[in-house]
Amino acid sequence: MEALECIKTRRSIRKFKKELVTKDTLNAIIEAASMSPSWKNTQIVRYNIVESEDLKKDIAENGTLGFEHNRDIINGAPQLVVVSMIGMRCGYERDGSFTTSKEDRWEMFDAGIASQTFCLAAHDMGVGSVILGIFDEDQIAKAISLPEGEKVAALIPIGYPDQECVAPKRKTTDELMRVM
Repeated sequence: MEALECIKTRRSIRKFKKELVTKDTLNAIIEAASMSPSWKNTQIVRYNIVESEDLKKDIAENGTLGFEHNRDIINGAPQLVVVSMIGMRCGYERDGSFTTSKEDRWEMFDAGIASQTFCLAAHDMGVGSVILGIFDEDQIAKAISLPEGEKVAALIPIGYPDQECVAPKRKTTDELMRVM
């Protein structure tokens, strides 16, 4: 699939078939996502694949801050990717000072870029995904035994799509662009 076609046709998938995404396909998706740019090439993003039904259910029930829609999406997905990031690397100089006024918030840029690249690569391979942002970081970190120094950045339920999605109306380029 060509890059622009992939970008234009990718949709957030919230209903999945029960079939697991194979390890080979996951490896190919993560290999593509690993090419995402990062602050000074720090490559802080990690992909924690949750396949255990009990662990997924625990995250869905106790880690979605009561947001039922996210709970239902996670419970309906064959796999959940917990995107994590290693803290205290992005935005810092070697002496520990911040490089810019954004301080350590650069790590969310890196996690966002990597998550989008993950989802585009998944779409290219026929795998559906949706990025979820409403969750209890501490509860999920504890549930998956996240290594010390890592933080949860996003949740991405994945699987083979069991729905057709139409693109919602988009703003025109005139609404989005300002030329000076």
